[in-house]
Amino acid sequence: MLYIHQSYCISPQQTFMNVDWNVLHEAMDNKLKVVEPAYENIPRNVLRRMGKSVRIGVGAAFPIINEIKNIAGIIIGTATAGKEDSFTFLKQVMDYDEGLLTPTNFVQSTSNAIAAQIGMLSANKFYNITHVHKGLAFENAMFDAAMQLKENPQHDYLLGGVDEISDDDFNLNNLAGWYKKEIVSNKDLYESNSSGSLAGEGSAMFLINDKKENAAAKVVAIKTLFTKDEEEIKQQTKELISENKIDVFISGENGDNRLQRFYNACESLLEEDIAIVHFKHLCGEYPTTTAFATFLACDILQKQSIPNIVIKKSTDKTSFGNILIYNNYQGEQHSFILISKA
Repeated sequence: MLYIHQSYCISPQQTFMNVDWNVLHEAMDNKLKVVEPAYENIPRNVLRRMGKSVRIGVGAAFPIINEIKNIAGIIIGTATAGKEDSFTFLKQVMDYDEGLLTPTNFVQSTSNAIAAQIGMLSANKFYNITHVHKGLAFENAMFDAAMQLKENPQHDYLLGGVDEISDDDFNLNNLAGWYKKEIVSNKDLYESNSSGSLAGEGSAMFLINDKKENAAAKVVAIKTLFTKDEEEIKQQTKELISENKIDVFISGENGDNRLQRFYNACESLLEEDIAIVHFKHLCGEYPTTTAFATFLACDILQKQSIPNIVIKKSTDKTSFGNILIYNNYQGEQHSFILISKA
């Protein structure tokens, strides 16, 4: 069993340290970029050499690694982290004809730069790994964390999901039709009956172990599928809601009318008293949005209230025990995460 004890999130909204769900920061040019903090705990000479994904990853992890000194492993899920530096380095190779190049861009051009930088800054020499599986990167990181705890009970692990908007990656996904062609406000994201979504980015970090005492939440189940058949998604939803009494359904719908059928299929199976929540108008679409959804679920379970800004369908319930997250990435990668009150 995975127990979540601490969670921190850097996102396009006010979610870091002093969480405030009452203010909605709007998208600019169909991009929801993170609100970066001051990074007071990161040495200035180190900070100025960091790429964006490394900054937000380390920034969200620092409150945990500063407090917990004996973390047994750092497990990160990502799909686009390091791409900005990778493109920058490749451009330098061409511009300087393979001559003298900036080493910083090369060092931070790989996906494992975030986990590596966290390890170096905290002098952590234990398990350090990055999972790069597109829309299932964070889920695979969770699977890994569960296996580590099964082999090494009573240990603490840092689990995270990080992705960034890089210009080149945005252009490629835009050409592939995954972002809106017309300018759409995130306030109107779910009313825009068109293909594509808004580009997003973010970083969420969690302190996890197998200890129930003082835990904020527990991860009960993680399911992943690779399919284009909505009947398979309905079957998986049926199994989860029949085995567990769900209080809140967190939907990963993103305003893309091509994918809405999957979310409608899930919602058609829910009982009337189950609240439905959506969140991508807050963070945009990126491969590890389920890390943001997990942070949101932990916040709901801790405060026993749902922020008005995320409510799609309300409920008369005043207490919440089980939250089911469903996400679909680009129509083929699907995941379910069941999170409960500890």
